[in-house]
Amino acid sequence: MSDLFEGLKNKVSGNNLKIVFPEGLDERIISAAGRLAAEGILTPILVGNIEEISQKAEGLNVGLESVEIYDPANFAMMDALVASFVERRKGKVTEEDAQKILLDENYFGTMLVYSNKADGLVSGAAHSTADTVRPALQIIKTKEGVRKTSGVFIMVREDEKYVFADCAINISPDSKDLAEIAIESAKTAKMFDIDPRVAMLSFSTKGSAKSPETDKVSAALEEAKLRDPLLVIDGEFQFDAAFVPSVAKKKAPDSPIQGDANVFIFPSLEAGNIGYKIAQRLGNFEAVGPILQGLNQPVNDLSRGCNEEDVYKLSLITAAQALKQ
Repeated sequence: MSDLFEGLKNKVSGNNLKIVFPEGLDERIISAAGRLAAEGILTPILVGNIEEISQKAEGLNVGLESVEIYDPANFAMMDALVASFVERRKGKVTEEDAQKILLDENYFGTMLVYSNKADGLVSGAAHSTADTVRPALQIIKTKEGVRKTSGVFIMVREDEKYVFADCAINISPDSKDLAEIAIESAKTAKMFDIDPRVAMLSFSTKGSAKSPETDKVSAALEEAKLRDPLLVIDGEFQFDAAFVPSVAKKKAPDSPIQGDANVFIFPSLEAGNIGYKIAQRLGNFEAVGPILQGLNQPVNDLSRGCNEEDVYKLSLITAAQALKQ
């Protein structure tokens, strides 16, 4: 395991953190939960039928001695969760509606986080991003001053670490969205001991092309500077001008970013998704995430193609976010 995750493991261990996994019957989730519990890093909470989860764990030879299992159909504190959910939704659901909705494992798990029975949530092994994020936006909601949640990947290759955003949530962010994503991504970078140097990416460097798309990125840069004057940030940059010192010297000689950016803000979800997958597949970077940022409490989304190791690592990240908050 890379130094990044060894560091996270040491950071979160011994803090009595609880992470809820709504997909408690998934073999990858069970295996990762058993490992996290056995190593004493945190207490996993699996959601689902207790007998079915126990049988599956036995078949996988996974011990669940230090794992908690909650079944929404037989949860002793469900009435309290229902009442809290009705109050949180401010009249948008009735008590009868809430009782049905909270049988859904993602809504149930999110309410455990909201009611502080868990410190964070990891889902997505068998659900879409929308199924994971929707309950979080309705219940946990974004932090004060944050308009939207966004999704970042930590790109890791040996001792190299970079942040790519937004690669998961916002399809066509406007300039205010991009500024917010830049600021929140810088905060995420610090959690991984990355001193953020933020590049706002485009197909233009410092006005080499002019279009509504480049204007949007330029406006985002100015907005981000206003909101956080101490942030090291510049743009608009083509990727090579942000990453290669010799190119930066030619294309942006007066920039505070001289080919040494480590947080990259893509102008659209399309660009971000393509970009991180190129780095992952052609550059052999490990793409960890998406890590959701901007929420009041941590909720993170797995890929449906994930493996046990992915679940384990995203759980460490979620626990680290909880500890920070």
